[in-house]
Amino acid sequence: MSADVAERATVRVAIAGCGVIAPAYAHTFTELGWVDLVACADLMPERARLLADAHAIPSVRDFDELLAADDIDAVVNLTPPLAHAAVTEAALGAGKAVFSEKPLGVDFAEGAALVAAALAADRRLGCAPDTFLGPGFQTCRAAIEGGLIGEPVAATAFMLGRGPEWWHPNPEIFYQRGAGPLLDMGPYYLTALVQLLGPARSISATARITHATRTILSEPRRGESLAVEVPTHVSSTIEHESGAIATLVTSFDVLASRHRNIEIYGTEATLAVPDPNGFGGPVRIRGAHDTEWRELPLRTTSLPERRGIGAADMLWAAGTGRAHRCSSDLALHVLELMTSAMVSVDSGVRVPVTTTCTPAPLLPEGLGLHCYDD
Repeated sequence: MSADVAERATVRVAIAGCGVIAPAYAHTFTELGWVDLVACADLMPERARLLADAHAIPSVRDFDELLAADDIDAVVNLTPPLAHAAVTEAALGAGKAVFSEKPLGVDFAEGAALVAAALAADRRLGCAPDTFLGPGFQTCRAAIEGGLIGEPVAATAFMLGRGPEWWHPNPEIFYQRGAGPLLDMGPYYLTALVQLLGPARSISATARITHATRTILSEPRRGESLAVEVPTHVSSTIEHESGAIATLVTSFDVLASRHRNIEIYGTEATLAVPDPNGFGGPVRIRGAHDTEWRELPLRTTSLPERRGIGAADMLWAAGTGRAHRCSSDLALHVLELMTSAMVSVDSGVRVPVTTTCTPAPLLPEGLGLHCYDD
């Protein structure tokens, strides 16, 4: 640990929502000498107790206790999507900084209200995903900024799968309002596209529900049926302010595919971008005169390749006064893109995007472990 890290004031953090993703966040926080993970809460107290026992979290509390506590500086909101706005709003109102799992909210008005509430409370608000802070996407961003592909012209992005009922123990949340393949997985892909190509100016989309009901194939509820409330296959076209045009397909209806996750097509070369649901590589490039793809060496980063580094960056930035990288402006822009895609599905027309954001700068190289700034 560097001297800069050792000298930082301790930030006291609580986790709200102790489901599948919570252990990854807890693991990250417990490695940071300047973060004190003091409490966790969940509507199922036994789940909170399991998290607390596994990561030496000293206190299990209910949500009201957590919000009223004066020994908590920030809340990490890992509740289901339909609860994101209520928990975030309450935590901001209680004077806490908040980092939320994606999406920021389940509709644009909800997300915009949260951004306004954070400004009014003068508290930090950040939102996942943070995977673009990993070496894979940092390498892609550096390649584009360095001119290796020329001018970015277009992109394709594919999240194609057969649905969370194959693996998740409680998959019904993925087929309810606020989820589906676009709102559940779209934030990874749209955040990556915005980081690599810049903000968008419009979006159009078509969609379908392939099966009105689905059968759970995972344990422990194998054989149960669940109702589908949202589109399960969405195809979107995004016009970026830079002039680049991206195609994004998100689907829970595809049994097999050979498509890459993301490709960026430039005037000089094509960049094959890694899975935006992860932090690493590989990153490959192929130019007009190349006979095969070549792999780019990954940029070195000072951060673990694990959920929670975006929340840690937000807390770190609060101590230095700079903007945090997983910003509320970025999250709101991505949320507007997703909800506008659904407006386009219903109306059949291209929808202008009213928000914008500034892509986060590259992480500096050569920093000490768990450092975010020079």
